Amino acid sequence: MKRLSILALVLALACPALAQAPKTGGTLNLRLREDLPQGFAIHESPTISTLWPAMPCFSNLVLFDPAKPTHSPETIIGELAQRWSWQDDSRNLVLFLRRDVTWHDGRPFSAADVVYTLDLVRETRDAGKLRMNPRRDLFANVASVEAVDAHTVVIRLKRPQPSLLMMLASGFMPIYAAHVPPAAYRTGCIGTGPFKLKEWRRGEFVEYVKNPDYFVKGRPYLDGLRYTIIRERGTATAALQTGRVDVAFPGDTPKLIADQLNQASPRIVTTPVGTAVVDHLLFNAGKPPFDNPKLREAVSRAIDRRAYIEAVYQGGAAIGGPMAPRPYGVWSLADSDIRGQPGYGTAADEKARARALLAAAGFSASSMKAEFVTRNLPGFLELAAFLAGELKRVGIDVAVRPIDSAQWEAIKVRGEFQLGADRTGMEPDDPDVTFYESYGCGSPRNYEHYCDPALTRLFDQQSQEVDPARRLALVQTIQRRLGDAVVRPTLAWRLDYFARWPYVKNLTPHHSIYGWGRLQDTWLDR
Repeated sequence: MKRLSILALVLALACPALAQAPKTGGTLNLRLREDLPQGFAIHESPTISTLWPAMPCFSNLVLFDPAKPTHSPETIIGELAQRWSWQDDSRNLVLFLRRDVTWHDGRPFSAADVVYTLDLVRETRDAGKLRMNPRRDLFANVASVEAVDAHTVVIRLKRPQPSLLMMLASGFMPIYAAHVPPAAYRTGCIGTGPFKLKEWRRGEFVEYVKNPDYFVKGRPYLDGLRYTIIRERGTATAALQTGRVDVAFPGDTPKLIADQLNQASPRIVTTPVGTAVVDHLLFNAGKPPFDNPKLREAVSRAIDRRAYIEAVYQGGAAIGGPMAPRPYGVWSLADSDIRGQPGYGTAADEKARARALLAAAGFSASSMKAEFVTRNLPGFLELAAFLAGELKRVGIDVAVRPIDSAQWEAIKVRGEFQLGADRTGMEPDDPDVTFYESYGCGSPRNYEHYCDPALTRLFDQQSQEVDPARRLALVQTIQRRLGDAVVRPTLAWRLDYFARWPYVKNLTPHHSIYGWGRLQDTWLDR
């Protein structure tokens, strides 16, 4: 008996998680950087400002494992789908659904809800209308979605597509209730997730309570969640330090703030992770003057990427191309290819080439003027200020125009801009998401209105390639072609230093800010 007690003590010291069972109860206090731009309508939203506070309400068919920081095919687990099977040479995906799920209003969940949601996103029938549909083109290869019975769904593809499960696992792919109009999610939320919406007081907070009928028995551990809207970063940092909030907003703790937190409050835990968010330039390539690729190249060469990372992120970001750089992604260009892109050489050489390109296009010193748009949030305004200064050094005079978040997406989709800068989430880390969503001809998120049919054929070719090495080679060819065309040039892939108090347990930040906000396994040790 004594020997067993000693063994238990050794195991507890070596593995503290074994010594402490999760505690139930309590409310987790979280910060929001702004009010929900699209309410809880995740399918109409491209932003973490909607996704993070809406995720606890919903469930996906499949999801990336909350306990594992990397999003990959190997980390996909079932949620509403208990299991799945590829059939007919990977052209049909059959999903077998849970039978013990109810919506927050008491109605039973069924295959009809899955068919409805996927048809809504694909815009293939009169299933209601999405105001914006950022992910429509991701599912262009889906031929049909059919309910075999109340608990079995088959997704039929036009051709093989290895990325399909990855896209379904994204936090941006929740299942909606077929009996709830899509517009209703802009103001409320009926989901199947671990928490039920109690109140959304606009401009102040979002509050959830535990869902007693959640299909994962014994979850969630928490009694509730409260998201407080705190726009200003200094106020948000103080709220974390004083314990007014328990965790930071994902993607909004840069290195400088993390260093300040570690110095002022050493007990706060900061974890460096990727974000799957890329800072990039925006050109309206559909109309003058930036339909001229040489002018786009001049602007891109004017921006010193290394100085950008130091000035805006104090070194807390990574240089990369259209796909996330290693070790945060697996599809990146080689370093030598990245260094060959406009803007990655020495600052003096790049700016000299920028001036020469402007002169060749007929612009004398300081004669080119443009409006520069960005989102009206502190981080966006910081990057816009740096970029405006860089452009001024080569003779481009820009006037920065901040756009409120509620209008930001619509302004970009309609092409009501000349030049700007944005941060775009690429979730999940798969080329189909990046290429079809950001560069596909006619995609709502192809804000530049750039269309190259030859590139589109390459998108399709890599998408159906099942051999990983051959697919990687195609993906890198595409990235080089995009670099040559100077379409949506990358500025940096930013990192996050996610901060939380140590009493917050089972909350693992991922290398993507999109997809770990369900919070059913999180608990408080206090």
